[in-house]
Amino acid sequence: MPRIRPIRTEAIVLRQRPLGDADRICVLFSPTRGRVEAVAKGVRRPLSKLAGHVEPLSRGQFGLAQGRSLHVITDAQTLDAWPSLHDDVDRMTEALSMAELVDRSTDLDVASGPLYMLLKGSLDELARTSSPSVVRRWFTLRFLDQQGYQPELDECVRCRAALGPEGNGYAAADGGAVCPNCHQAGVGQRLSSPVFRLLRYMRRSSCEATTQVRVAADEAAELERHLRLSLEQALDGRLRSSSFTEALERAESYGHSAASVAADREREEQERAAV
Repeated sequence: MPRIRPIRTEAIVLRQRPLGDADRICVLFSPTRGRVEAVAKGVRRPLSKLAGHVEPLSRGQFGLAQGRSLHVITDAQTLDAWPSLHDDVDRMTEALSMAELVDRSTDLDVASGPLYMLLKGSLDELARTSSPSVVRRWFTLRFLDQQGYQPELDECVRCRAALGPEGNGYAAADGGAVCPNCHQAGVGQRLSSPVFRLLRYMRRSSCEATTQVRVAADEAAELERHLRLSLEQALDGRLRSSSFTEALERAESYGHSAASVAADREREEQERAAV
């Protein structure tokens, strides 16, 4: 039987889960192979040389060998550790949300070059920005566009009338904005003029340019709501990271650290793996 040569690929580590007493399964996202699940053997031992190179929310070069059911990581070299993502709760939370979007929307071993570049570029911007939530919203809109769920912002999704800036609604289930007449007939949630203009601006502008736009708190909340509804339509369900964000906010209100929340999450993963 011919020996299968190891695969070499660049990848971003989306998440990990424990396997047995010493190993972890790492979920990698590669531009050429899409989502890959690979075992990092012995990575939970104190002297593991691999541990520092397979941390979630890092980018590296990986050697992969095909095992019985999963790939096995034979070697790894870190390309981007993005330490500021790990040192800041807000950046970490937004990065986890973006990673989960990719994790839930991609198939095993299916190339996803454009989405990989979108995620990498967004994590680069997230690592240096002072507006992490803005980066994640920009990423979300571009993600929807790439996945074929681009919200319609030029014509009413109900009657196809051209949309002006005033009096519109947003109907995520129908695929985007509705005109004032359709909105007054009870279709969609209110889409304010500033948020309508912001959505159009985000679509044609870079992530860095979008972070420079000042947005009022109520407008940011409205934008968040519309994007969340569109994501739930696209992914058919509520994202796990939203519940993690809520848990983090509750923990901080009682004086607990982000590390304790992450530890609780790790214990839950271990319990599920043991079942």
